[in-house]
Amino acid sequence: MGQNQTLSADIIIVGSGVSGSSIAKTLAETGASVLVLEAGPRVERQRILDNCRNVVNKNKYDEPYPPTAWSMHPPDQNRPNRYLHTTGPDAEAYQQSYLRILGGTTWHWSACAWRYLPSDFELRSRYGVGRDWALTYDDLEPFYYQAEKMMGVCGPDPKVEDLGSPRKNPYPMEALPLSYAAEQFKKLIDTHTPYRVVHEPQARNTKRYDNRPTCEGNNNCMPLCPIGAMYNGIHTVIHAEAAGARFIDNAVVYKIETDPSNKRITAVHYYDPNKESYRVTGKIFVIAAHCIESAKLLLLSADDKNPNGIANSSDQVGRNMMDHTGVQVTFMSGNESLWCGRGPLETNVIDSFRDGPWRNERGASLVHMVDDNQIDLATALAIDKGYVGKELENEIRYGAAHLVRLFSHNEGLPDPDNRLTLSKTHKDILGIPHPEIYYKLPDYTVRSCDQSRALFKEIMGLMKGSDPRWTPGYFPQDHPSGSTIMGHDPKNSVVDGHNRTHDHENLFIASSGVFASMGTGNITLTVAALALRVASTLKSDIYHG
Repeated sequence: MGQNQTLSADIIIVGSGVSGSSIAKTLAETGASVLVLEAGPRVERQRILDNCRNVVNKNKYDEPYPPTAWSMHPPDQNRPNRYLHTTGPDAEAYQQSYLRILGGTTWHWSACAWRYLPSDFELRSRYGVGRDWALTYDDLEPFYYQAEKMMGVCGPDPKVEDLGSPRKNPYPMEALPLSYAAEQFKKLIDTHTPYRVVHEPQARNTKRYDNRPTCEGNNNCMPLCPIGAMYNGIHTVIHAEAAGARFIDNAVVYKIETDPSNKRITAVHYYDPNKESYRVTGKIFVIAAHCIESAKLLLLSADDKNPNGIANSSDQVGRNMMDHTGVQVTFMSGNESLWCGRGPLETNVIDSFRDGPWRNERGASLVHMVDDNQIDLATALAIDKGYVGKELENEIRYGAAHLVRLFSHNEGLPDPDNRLTLSKTHKDILGIPHPEIYYKLPDYTVRSCDQSRALFKEIMGLMKGSDPRWTPGYFPQDHPSGSTIMGHDPKNSVVDGHNRTHDHENLFIASSGVFASMGTGNITLTVAALALRVASTLKSDIYHG
């Protein structure tokens, strides 16, 4: 195989995460030939689990999931590498982390599985800011449920705890019980404030589901659920392969080819790790890579017919970069012991600021009380204060029982100046430019973060908090969106309401890049729902031409 080797299938998908694998599974089940190209390697779960057990800092991406030279990824916010270079006034607020590996970034995630609110799709219409999507909540609702079934999402009874997104069916599984710390937090907030604490919907099992065990309450959900109770994209990869889809790993797509009319895509080209090139033809093409990687590929594919890149007659590819930027604080509660660290990392949130008339001035927000083990921080604080011997042990015990961490998701807005471009100075081992991003936080988001800080101070007062440790600046959430934005007008958007590119009739983009707004909930369930809607559209294309 090599430069002259041509592969072919009905459906060519670039990217094997939750989006690409769900489309592959759905279409392979119809009998269509499906080929998925993944830039990263296929890694067995046991190897990742061994990596997780043996590393020193278990929150670093590049230790449990070491990047390859041909499919680099940015490791974590605290140790950015040279692969993703950010500039601009708020560059540190866009230090994204993601994986390039078969199964995608959901190997390493918190499993929070929120539906967006109906208002999130109509921000411009309702509040006069941002942009509307080219679809409505009702358009996506049945696919939300399909995604919840595919992933195995647990959540509250909507008759008891309405999360604001109308449902036609209950969650596939009942909600995960709140941990002891979360119960104490809920009692405090519900009793002393007008705010409410609700269960967080999650893609983890509260009963045996899809051959995965019931969650045991391990507190190390990231970087990998130790028993496999949490959904990962690799589960859908396995189902897709069983249905007949073919996955090629270590296949770095670097060029998209169009026909003479420039209306249709005819092929994509990829390198293997030795830089041998392969041409892949098909009838329908789906770019389902990470938001940043999808835009990078479209820009890389510039040619005489597409001088700004594929699907980029609007000049919007790479623009409108967004995230759930937030703020974070850890403090010592003076109330009774909470003992965070018993149960999954996130089971409860304050959802009182997800929507309201104030969204015409500041972004919505979602506030997490994180249930992570605090022994490491308690030890560091006790040592810093000079404790030794028995007093050191007592201080560590007190800190482990009383330390609390809060962080927020704060809504962003699409700004075309927040832009991804190709580096002119840094390339990977295959000669492909690294992505660079200029980022400035919208004032809309800054005002939302200010409100969250005020709320955190209020909560600290209720909890008789002391010794606050604020994360400097703004905290990135690894929910990048907007690089291939959706819209009705081909002049200011990249895809339409069915994720079909305006410029090329057989090219679809299935990633968070199509988001026209951020809302507040984690993005993965919406990415999966959009992908399943793309699969539904493609079924029609296949059978009706």
